[in-house]
Amino acid sequence: MAYSSCSSSLVRILLTSFIGSTFVVLASASNFYQDVDITWGGDGRAKILNSGGLLTLSLDKTSGSGFQSKREYLFGKIDMQLKLVAGNSAGTVTAYYLSSQGPTHDEIDFEFLGNLSGDPYILHTNVYSQGKGNREQQFYLWFDPTADFHTYSILWNPRRIIFSVDGTPIREYKNPESLGVPYPKNQPMRIYSSLWNADDWATRGGLVKADWSKAPFTASYRNFNEHACIWSSGKSSCNSNTPSNNAWLNQELDATSQERLKWVQKNYMIYNYCTDSKRFPQSFPPECAINRSS
Repeated sequence: MAYSSCSSSLVRILLTSFIGSTFVVLASASNFYQDVDITWGGDGRAKILNSGGLLTLSLDKTSGSGFQSKREYLFGKIDMQLKLVAGNSAGTVTAYYLSSQGPTHDEIDFEFLGNLSGDPYILHTNVYSQGKGNREQQFYLWFDPTADFHTYSILWNPRRIIFSVDGTPIREYKNPESLGVPYPKNQPMRIYSSLWNADDWATRGGLVKADWSKAPFTASYRNFNEHACIWSSGKSSCNSNTPSNNAWLNQELDATSQERLKWVQKNYMIYNYCTDSKRFPQSFPPECAINRSS
């Protein structure tokens, strides 16, 4: 892999050499002690284990827990491996997302909505720009996300946002500025994650409540990886001189990835706001013209 001024959280021990104007970087594993801050969930509900290689969040009737990245980003590719709450997870939400702050914030969401034992998780995605969201797509997964770790990725560059699961794209959101719709591109964002009680809406519209006799509920994280433009002191680590071999900055879906995206959307998508005529009886939001489906 080749990188220049853009950072990777995998970089701990660097072996670098110049090839033209490019650094070649060999990197070791990520470390949650160096990458994140625990922001919510005292009394040991959020734990960093295995010398920084594993992070767990827990939820009980008293409180949930959460963390945020130490760094801010303005574009990047973010990967995290998660193993979700097993068994009866009804009423729980595990959120993993990029967000800025303030009333006109930008946000790129993965939310995992728990369910009764044996019923599938719902993977909820959303994109906010300048404080406006309501751009939901929801999916079932083609595996049990509680049995093992799986990789959930957000690629965010100036042209598109791509949500992926184990390297398979599930959603592409193209920059709709040409249609007069704002796109997240000016506000640096952090990674946030939390496990919290949402039994007023998360499972079957709130009809199924959390079973607190099964608490604590626990989600696990490992292998956090960022290839990103780090935002610090008002400046980005990437600039106009960034070499084009930082492929994620210009990445788009190739033909194979487009076919995989179509497969997911045909077989596993369960909600798409761009086809919800009851919600939008007059006309669909403008960005749906380029983001309806793939």
